[in-house]
Amino acid sequence: MINRLSPPDLTVPFDAIPTSRLLGDVTPQAFAEAVSRVGDQRQQVPMQRAVQVIDAAGAAVLRNVGIPSTGRPLNDVVAQLLQNINPWRAKMDHPRFFAFIPGPASPLSALGDLATAMHNVHAGSWLQSSGPSAIEAGLIDWLASRVGMPASAGGLFVSGGSMANLTALTVARDQKLAPHERPSAVAYVSEQTHSSVAKGLKIIGFLPDQIRRVPTDIAFRMDMTALASAIEQDRAIGLKPFAVIASAGTTNTGSIDPLRPIRALCDLHGMWMHVDGAYGASAALSPAHQGLLDGIGEADSLSWDAHKWLFQTYGCGMVLMRNRTHLTQTFNTRPEYLWDAQADADQINYWDLGGELTRPARAMKLWLTLQVLGSQAVGDAIARGCQLAQWAEDELHGRSNWEVVSPAQLAILTFRMTYPGMSSEAADALNRAISRRALDDGFAAVLTTQLRGRTVLRICSIHPDATETDMRETIRRLDAYGAAEVSATATTALPR
Repeated sequence: MINRLSPPDLTVPFDAIPTSRLLGDVTPQAFAEAVSRVGDQRQQVPMQRAVQVIDAAGAAVLRNVGIPSTGRPLNDVVAQLLQNINPWRAKMDHPRFFAFIPGPASPLSALGDLATAMHNVHAGSWLQSSGPSAIEAGLIDWLASRVGMPASAGGLFVSGGSMANLTALTVARDQKLAPHERPSAVAYVSEQTHSSVAKGLKIIGFLPDQIRRVPTDIAFRMDMTALASAIEQDRAIGLKPFAVIASAGTTNTGSIDPLRPIRALCDLHGMWMHVDGAYGASAALSPAHQGLLDGIGEADSLSWDAHKWLFQTYGCGMVLMRNRTHLTQTFNTRPEYLWDAQADADQINYWDLGGELTRPARAMKLWLTLQVLGSQAVGDAIARGCQLAQWAEDELHGRSNWEVVSPAQLAILTFRMTYPGMSSEAADALNRAISRRALDDGFAAVLTTQLRGRTVLRICSIHPDATETDMRETIRRLDAYGAAEVSATATTALPR
């Protein structure tokens, strides 16, 4: 039985707080000033470019900093951190960082991070973190309700989508397969499914030939005819189809697989339905876009990253389960050294719900952000990202020699420059060169990806501080980079 105590009412003057051996010679006042300095944007070295990569000489200097035998002044170390180390990075929170899936984190999330880190909250058991655990439970319930999961749903916060997928797939294996059936089991993904899914299946014991990559349709969604055929063929040869992994917002194109038809097919064959919504599940908070996720609440499990489109610092992901008891059936253990932390029926030990025993209180920063901003402001910011991508697409339509490969959806747009008579290989090289020129220029970070074997440029525009001008000017510059590259290539190809 864990005692329930009201928090003590203690008021301690700041100058009466004792110093710690783990602070060295730093006073509490000096520490507080350093924290303020790190969090003050005015103290940061401005990053004019979306990506700044350190050169070999600079990297060698940092590698050789070494560790002193006696401590250095805190102010000197913080200055080195802010001036010589932090500027060399991809500024994932830059409004024009459009590569990968950006991480435009709210400063409120960083404050939540600081609050939990300063108190070093261990969120494994109710005994160690009953307050933060109660917040996590309430937030999980709220998130599950927003995607339409029933009251039986539950889940927990994890480091990100990779761990969320791994957790869900482990439960799927245990719920759908007896141990002797695992060698003949088959899981189904699409050719656009995130690589973390295949990695997770490998970790839990499945071989590559137990994973079927289903083709996608013209909109890069899982092809239902191909999926149904693959399942029937595998059943006919004595294999055991056990899970379909759908995507709600693919990394390449933002596509959403046909969720309700997948649910129906899984029900027909007694299979587990997992949805990788690491990116796109956040659209559930935008009233204008939540309809795109129709059927997501019917999934048996769902992965969702708050450090993508809910504007949280890394790493903050969630795994939601339609039936919360499935998590404890897979992950609960009771070694003797944890007996004193046994939870009552109305309490939760989160180390019984997932793979981590030691875990931070990841939910607190999302809770703090939502409490201060409110869900409507977050939903508006999500809708803003979708509008940004539409502005970019509109600018492309007004220009020649550009092809929209996948239209703006869930704030992701892919496109490609090509000229009449240009070979596919030459167009691939041209688009790679455009991306390199964009990085060299530094105005915006736009990288490439591969779709149907061709190189395309890709924009993921989820920073709510980006503007219509940012989007249109980015396309204008990409157009100019392309024209310059074509001109340079034509010049070098002239006979001498």
